[in-house]
Amino acid sequence: MALVQTLATSFKVEILDGIHNFGVGVVRASTAADTFKIALYSTLATLNATTTAYSATDEITGTGYTAGGNTLVISQVPTSTNTETVAWLNFTDTSWSSATFSADGALIYNSTQGNKAVAILNFGNTKTASNQTFTVTFPASTSDAAIIRIT
Repeated sequence: MALVQTLATSFKVEILDGIHNFGVGVVRASTAADTFKIALYSTLATLNATTTAYSATDEITGTGYTAGGNTLVISQVPTSTNTETVAWLNFTDTSWSSATFSADGALIYNSTQGNKAVAILNFGNTKTASNQTFTVTFPASTSDAAIIRIT
């Protein structure tokens, strides 16, 4: 399997360059957040820290799935607390109904900014749905569990 769970290295540079907008903040108080999506992939995909953008290569196909995946909802805009040295954000769980397909991992990407890669997810093994709801469940929205954390 060539799906390595990680933040894309290009994403780390791009957040320092101010490319990704995850929510209303001091600098972008009047602008809407970018659109982030999640695409599902088979075990044949090669996704790792060097992935820079969404690609349909080895993306899954099947009933209930559309190429490019689902649009994600930001459940926790970038945040931190006065007592922690971690900044984090999170997404709401996403699902595909009446799905018949299998997936081994996913790519979160920014469709507003040229489909730039954000994070690669490895499901640990093949997850299969047969005419049922297929859900990607994100971890708790906390500094030690959120899907995107900067320490």
